[in-house]
Amino acid sequence: MKRKISDKDKKDWQNFISSKEKLSNKDLYLSNNDIKKKIIKTIDFHGFSLENANNVIGEFIIQCFKKNVNKIIVITGKGLRSKTIENPYVSKDLSILKNSVPNFIKSKPNLMKMIKKIEEANMEDGGQGAFYIFLKKFKE
Repeated sequence: MKRKISDKDKKDWQNFISSKEKLSNKDLYLSNNDIKKKIIKTIDFHGFSLENANNVIGEFIIQCFKKNVNKIIVITGKGLRSKTIENPYVSKDLSILKNSVPNFIKSKPNLMKMIKKIEEANMEDGGQGAFYIFLKKFKE
């Protein structure tokens, strides 16, 4: 089915093709400015204990900060298979690493000095079972 082209669209097209103004190559611009500058690292804590995850994340943040990593994707899992029912001091509704790792980071001023923000990850990066850490730029 063919649609009728409006007079406005015809006029806009004529203005576009008769224009002497050069168009910039957006692909070149994106590859030079955005892609090269964005460094993303991922760490997966599936199978880690709480103590081990907290020890590893602190060191990982420091290393990434010094390497000018922009974003860290931290995969904790949703905690659905955690054996929390056996421990009366932990709620079975609370996923251990999912909540405690961000809380551990927020409780450490030396780590928070390197961090812009912490937020839940998008679905393609793990959704509720992951979170992002956006780092500040490292200045020597």
